Amino acid sequence: MTDQPTPRDLSRRMLLGSFGAVGAGAALAACSGTSTPPGAAPSSGAFGQGATYSGPKVSLAFWNGFTGGDGPFMKKMVDEFNKANPNVTVSMNTLQWGDYYPKVPTAVASGSGPDVGIMHIDQLATNAARRVIIPLDEIASGLELTEGDFAPVVWNAGVYKDQRYGIPLDIHPLGFYGNTAQLTKAGVDGLPTDRAGFEAAVKALQDKGGVKTPFWVTATWPAHLMFTSLIHQFGGGIYDEEGAKATFNSEAGVEALEWLRGFTQSGASPKNVSNDAQAVAFRQQRNSLTWDGIWMMNEWEKVQGLEWAASAIPTIGDRPAVWASSHNFVVTTQATKDPNKLAASRAFISYISERSIDWAKSGQVPARKSVRESADFTALKVQSTLAEQLPNVVFPPSVPGIGDVTSPTYETAVNEVILGKKPSKAALDEAAKKADKLLADNRSKYQA
Repeated sequence: MTDQPTPRDLSRRMLLGSFGAVGAGAALAACSGTSTPPGAAPSSGAFGQGATYSGPKVSLAFWNGFTGGDGPFMKKMVDEFNKANPNVTVSMNTLQWGDYYPKVPTAVASGSGPDVGIMHIDQLATNAARRVIIPLDEIASGLELTEGDFAPVVWNAGVYKDQRYGIPLDIHPLGFYGNTAQLTKAGVDGLPTDRAGFEAAVKALQDKGGVKTPFWVTATWPAHLMFTSLIHQFGGGIYDEEGAKATFNSEAGVEALEWLRGFTQSGASPKNVSNDAQAVAFRQQRNSLTWDGIWMMNEWEKVQGLEWAASAIPTIGDRPAVWASSHNFVVTTQATKDPNKLAASRAFISYISERSIDWAKSGQVPARKSVRESADFTALKVQSTLAEQLPNVVFPPSVPGIGDVTSPTYETAVNEVILGKKPSKAALDEAAKKADKLLADNRSKYQA
């Protein structure tokens, strides 16, 4: 996955929403079924203390999936760390996310993988259960990191079976983008914030703005992420709190999906919008309003003559809510073979986290509170605007295999309904039955 995507990057889109690429064949040994938390926790003191490393020279393999426009930002930060820490050499290896998640477990098992890596929030429990990554409670305490140093939602989402497996780097939510020139022509003052305002803006754009289809609802990406935001806004959720049962076929789920489908039925959206076509249309000024990830801000900036603004996802239901994901630092079991690598990993993670203002420029909201409260971040207009959504972010439960359930279940249901192939309730009910079976299989598979 890149976080500055292109229309051709279908694998990135699918992975960010579902993370289905980590199949059983890529797994290490699953959880043993004992009450002992998974992961090969290092011995006490292995990570050392503080944010610096003063041991002998050591090399760290750092893997991630930042193969797009975000990659140069991270590469620059790694180079700066290496210059500031001559006794640590961090080698950065980037893979497409579709290759990354299957490859990491087997590479770590053979000792040829990363010592430090990046994983998305819904991959932490899976890789902890597979013993690919280790608990980071000691690194957090050594750096004196607590919930108060981060956005609480992302800090708490990094815990699995009472142990921390991720140090959050960022949060990347959906954002709401509007063509301000077209809105002005239609007599709409700013981006709407609620259902009535949004629906009125769509009508005004059609009637006064000369835009036939102002809001394109895709049949694929990012429709299921929009659905995730909306179902929570209507008071529902994708799963129960334990991640043991699908709840997306609730009244809230039907209401959310019917609202989306209404735009294709009314003609405000074309009826068969393919993956990323809405983003292409926004670039070409053929639509006026679009919901997409924060990372798209850098794509809009490249378009000459496009006048646009960003704001939080409008509150269509009774409460604000927004889908988001997060990149987290992880340390693998491979690194536990060398205590110097563990100590150097701590210093590297601390360095990048403290300087994540540079990462924010790639189109991210820093997880670190001190960075978000800085004047430098406030000056980043889009990022700071979309950061206001953090209290409303929703993440999936911390359950192994949760990401593998998305694509064949409610993502498919959303697709079928938007295309007019099935009624909303029937599609969601069918998907929920399939999801419950997959969730049960995962509990058996990971003995969770």
